[in-house]
Amino acid sequence: MAKDRALAHALDLLDRIPLLDGHNDLPWVIRADRDARGDVAVWEPGRVHQGHDTDIPRLKEGKVAAQFWAGFIPTHSPHPGRTVMEVLDVTLQMEERYPDVFLPARKASDVARAKALGKIASFLTVEGGVGLENSLSPLRIWYGVGMRLMTLCHNETLDWVDSATDAPRHGGLTAFGRAVIEELNRLGVIIDLAHVAPSVMHQVLDLSEAPVVFSHSNAFALCDHPRNVPDDVLARVKGAGAVVMATFVPAFINQQVRDWYRPLSDPWGKAAPSPPQPGPEEEHLRRSGAAPKATLEQLCGHIEYIVQKTGLAHVGIGSDFFGGRVPVGLENVSRFPHLLAELIRRGWSDEAIAGIAAGNFLRAFRQVERVSRRLRRTQAPRVGTVADYDGKDAEKRGRPASAQAQRTAAS
Repeated sequence: MAKDRALAHALDLLDRIPLLDGHNDLPWVIRADRDARGDVAVWEPGRVHQGHDTDIPRLKEGKVAAQFWAGFIPTHSPHPGRTVMEVLDVTLQMEERYPDVFLPARKASDVARAKALGKIASFLTVEGGVGLENSLSPLRIWYGVGMRLMTLCHNETLDWVDSATDAPRHGGLTAFGRAVIEELNRLGVIIDLAHVAPSVMHQVLDLSEAPVVFSHSNAFALCDHPRNVPDDVLARVKGAGAVVMATFVPAFINQQVRDWYRPLSDPWGKAAPSPPQPGPEEEHLRRSGAAPKATLEQLCGHIEYIVQKTGLAHVGIGSDFFGGRVPVGLENVSRFPHLLAELIRRGWSDEAIAGIAAGNFLRAFRQVERVSRRLRRTQAPRVGTVADYDGKDAEKRGRPASAQAQRTAAS
């Protein structure tokens, strides 16, 4: 009965406050589907897809008020620049095909507007800077299309940024990487540190003039997957106004799950294929038995640990739903209220629930917008390539590592 009261309380709260999810890969699912191949009309998100975790009926059941759609592309895509546009186009198609469901959202204030209209604020993101093809100019094109959050890299190190799940090559960011951070600040795009190496986390926290987020990461101290946030970074989150958005990936939640997959991972912890594939995983299943399960309750342990290290104002939700493995209790997007109900059972106040549901992220987003308005008054757009910033003749070409010349060009 107590569980029912907590869930009823969560559902009642979500009638009044927005729920924002910082990361969902449905656009890539639709693009990769062998029948739809990026055609939203063919995939039909308006009907329930039992084999997947995200569709419109269950988004409504889960009372989602704002969704950041991940514009994910694999690092080794043969045409990364084109692929980014194709994945962004999937989100644009969803907004156009379902105008009664999705409000095209480009500002923090659009979340409240969508909530008042009974719609879902739909935000575009890019997950992985490989689509820049080592040029700064696409940042402004993506911004013009609607991108408001960028995950710097995915599972592989790029020519300008080290990934958490690949061999480091740069000691963090290169000069070009620093220019990317500066231009994202100027544009008003939220910088996402999910997937980057800890060295990059620290360097961006030093450099960024606006708050950053970790759009789908948990606490490294509780589960040692390299994608999770270490304590020395969590110690800086509050001072930076940043937000860590707890994620539902089982291997990022439960150390036993992480350890079970370790023999199937490379040294950097890249995820095993899902669903199980013939060969090594089949043999591992035979020898070790079925993989352990992560649970909603264990995820709440990560959330409370992050709060212990950062405070209540610096935690959010970033599901990373993508049709893969999920924790028990968080099987699809309809289950978000159950996560909040468990926090209510643990004694969280309505104010704290409103913060993790959306308020903390929106506070950071509004500050990103304020910083952008200030920087645009004094800074010109940054242009150039990795060769311009990081090549051996970069100084001769007038692009110093700090990009200070460009910072003041418009003043």
